[in-house]
Amino acid sequence: MKPTQSRRRILMASIGLGASGLAPLAARAQSGEWPAKTLRIVVGYPPGGSGDFITRVGADELSKELGVAVVVENRPGAGGTIANEAVSKAAADGYTILNAGPMATTDSLYRKLGYDSRRDFIPVNQLAVGPMIICVNNDLPVKSLKDLIAYAKANPGKLNSAGSGNGSSPHLASAQFESIAGVKFTTVQFKGGGAAATSTIAGDTQVMFATPPTVMSFIKAGRMRALALTIPQSTSSIPGIPGAAEAGLPGYDSSFSFGLYLPAATPPAVVRALSVATARAMARPGVREKVASQGMDVVTYPSAEAFAAALREGAVGLERAVKESGAKVE
Repeated sequence: MKPTQSRRRILMASIGLGASGLAPLAARAQSGEWPAKTLRIVVGYPPGGSGDFITRVGADELSKELGVAVVVENRPGAGGTIANEAVSKAAADGYTILNAGPMATTDSLYRKLGYDSRRDFIPVNQLAVGPMIICVNNDLPVKSLKDLIAYAKANPGKLNSAGSGNGSSPHLASAQFESIAGVKFTTVQFKGGGAAATSTIAGDTQVMFATPPTVMSFIKAGRMRALALTIPQSTSSIPGIPGAAEAGLPGYDSSFSFGLYLPAATPPAVVRALSVATARAMARPGVREKVASQGMDVVTYPSAEAFAAALREGAVGLERAVKESGAKVE
């Protein structure tokens, strides 16, 4: 098949996503249209946290939207950069997808990376955004965010903060909090939010900055105490927990997001098709409620170009936040 013919058929598949639907899988496989086989979404975090949760929601809904199987592969470690590097070197055919947070954060935290985020990836579309929750062990004698700050100042170096991995959103949120509140924790990094939550519940660590899916069930069960969100005001997706400004720490604002990326050489028509399919998948009935139940909000963009523009705009603030917070990856 000539390259021009192949590109034309991919383009027709992308147009079909927004029109009358997709051709049967067997027909697509014979004609070379995308997608004609199983898709793989790689995520740089272990099961049990927000990254894994939103990846699996996205995979399930994309499978329904595209009519092919979509599997999830967890490649945890190094703040998601192991997964990033693996996908940057994958075949640029639209069948290996990365789910990751904004890469400006890891670009700022890590001195040496095995990939160039601007050169090696194409942003496709965002899945969801959300705040983190500041939690403490039940035995810690603090009932509010103001209490935590006062206790930390009175007991410098005595509070251990459980981290979910170097370079993760909770890592940055914790470092920003220390800088703005004028306190210092002893941070202990774990391989994922699940292990960090277990440590905090046990009392080996006393403080945790966590994505909602990691800790909401524990908070509801009374196994750890939530003090505040890492955004200024409360949100309806996490009822009953005040925002940081409401709880007494103005000027503190840290959130996380996840979106899909493809290797840079992926055909533009495939990028467009996946971007459209992602927006449609996350708008399917019940998805917004499912995501909200875990403390996040579905937020997608009308095109891959719009998502890329939003990432460029947000990169300046993220890079500044990393620098001002003093967060480092040893």
